[in-house]
Amino acid sequence: MKTLIADKFSEAHLDRLAKLGCEVTYNPTVKAEDLPKVIPGYKVLIVRSKQVNGEAIKASDELALIVRAGAGVNTIDVKAASARGVFVTNCPGKNSIAVAELVFALLLGIDRRIPESIASLRSHKWNKKEFSKADGIYGKTLGVVGVGQIGREVIVRARAFGLRIIAWSRSLTDEHAQEMGVERCPTVDDVFRRADIVTLHVALKPETRKLVTAERLALLKPGAILINTARGEVVDQAALRATLQAGKLRAGLDVFDPEPAEGTADFTDPILDLPNLYATHHVGASTEQAQEAIAEEAIRIIATFIKTGQAINCVNAATRTPAQWQLVVRHYDRVGVLAFVMDQIRRADINIQEVHNLILDGALAACCRIQLDRNPGNALVSAIARGNPDIISVELLKLGD
Repeated sequence: MKTLIADKFSEAHLDRLAKLGCEVTYNPTVKAEDLPKVIPGYKVLIVRSKQVNGEAIKASDELALIVRAGAGVNTIDVKAASARGVFVTNCPGKNSIAVAELVFALLLGIDRRIPESIASLRSHKWNKKEFSKADGIYGKTLGVVGVGQIGREVIVRARAFGLRIIAWSRSLTDEHAQEMGVERCPTVDDVFRRADIVTLHVALKPETRKLVTAERLALLKPGAILINTARGEVVDQAALRATLQAGKLRAGLDVFDPEPAEGTADFTDPILDLPNLYATHHVGASTEQAQEAIAEEAIRIIATFIKTGQAINCVNAATRTPAQWQLVVRHYDRVGVLAFVMDQIRRADINIQEVHNLILDGALAACCRIQLDRNPGNALVSAIARGNPDIISVELLKLGD
């Protein structure tokens, strides 16, 4: 199985892929715009942060699986992949600890002004008086927006620092909040209004794009800290820049909107010039521990795909198809039975949405569930039931009833 790895990947795991029968091309420096030229012939594509657009997906008729070696898939044109029958999978949760660690690195760096302190010492200046000024974070209120796997890891570490934790998520209930030892806020605004520190851990979706607006930033207390290790697009960066320029808050960013697509590039965003911004290079998941875990998960995904054809962690499987009706065909497990059933459905110009054939113990008989996009009618059901001696029974069900 020809596999293209188009981003940095744990080189220690390349031999593992080869042992699975993959013909691996490791090309981490290929540019996103060059993917359409190099991808033809490959069945599997592995990427981290590289953009995979529709042109790249359409360039290879053989492409069947895209593995995002990370959690979010906003850099992949999932809609184009779905239209071409390409599975898109990811490795959720494998970088959660690494990102949570960076949250506290940024938070403590901001509070203690560690970058400035280091710069002062490297210029051979001693200024204990200046760098003795710090608030401390013990007893402060931390607002966690998004309590998925990363948010939960942040909460675990926040307790050790003695932070009071409030949280918001669309799916967060009072019961779940109690289990995690946090106070649930009914709205995002409540988090921003009450927290001394806000950390963002939501996936990038249409409803979370620019979740943090100028109005929400205005709710923060003077001198509050905003941490974003999620996605740059979650924050209205122009509004954040204006708020920072006004000196109303401090921010720690690992992500930007926009940010360079490649690993090295010029980056001249004016927000970088503000003294109350502390930032890193979108490296939240870039620890050796996280990359080892992600590589292991990527190998598990590919191994399963090779052995079964199934794509675990698939993000573009339909949660609901257009199917309205379901045929339940009990039959003897013999050659040609399902071919006969499928042919009858085809002749009626009815589209099959899903098929699941369950072989019963002993492999003498089976039950096949066939989901259809419209009602086949009693005449076709009867014709299928009577048309093959190896069919035991046929039942038509209206889905949703």
